[in-house]
Amino acid sequence: MLHSRSISWLPWLAAILLPLTAHAASASYRYDTVHSQIVFSIDHDGYSRPFGRLHIAGGWLRFDPDDWSSAATELDIDVANLDMGDADWNKGVCKPALLDCERNRYAHFVSTSVERKDDHHGVLHGLLTLRGVSQPLSLPFTFNRAAQTIFGLHTVAGFSATTLLDRNAFGITSNAGSIGHQVSVWLEIEAIRDEHASQPSKEQP
Repeated sequence: MLHSRSISWLPWLAAILLPLTAHAASASYRYDTVHSQIVFSIDHDGYSRPFGRLHIAGGWLRFDPDDWSSAATELDIDVANLDMGDADWNKGVCKPALLDCERNRYAHFVSTSVERKDDHHGVLHGLLTLRGVSQPLSLPFTFNRAAQTIFGLHTVAGFSATTLLDRNAFGITSNAGSIGHQVSVWLEIEAIRDEHASQPSKEQP
């Protein structure tokens, strides 16, 4: 049986514990820029579909594996640091007629909603800005798992996703006869739990 003195402490205890419970359920993460990879492929004059790689410059993720209703994310992708496997090729893709990396170094994505399909699959809806042009993007993804690393240093959430982009929609219309219009994109993403993560670590120019 609780004494009256104990009962008087219950509202104070609830006031302390409830915010902590809500905070724990909606965890914040920062993107692991080392272990996250974005790979793309595009047709080269019908001969092949070469690959290139892009890097996440920074960003944040809010995600609860049990309740996706509050999930959200924002991130910057360093377009100027793309890797086609050849220095001259990198420079060619970065020219104003294509990615225009000097004036638009970062592509930016911000989510608007998450559509949950089952425990591991969903669709991330948002807005992608590339070369100063913003277009809606729906990104089907797989939630792989969220757990502590093998050494217990961090809690990590992992995701995989694929999508198809039309470069014309972002004003990239150059070399229409030799470069394909549909760009296949693969994302392998890891994010580290960090309650201080709240905004991309890189500012857009």
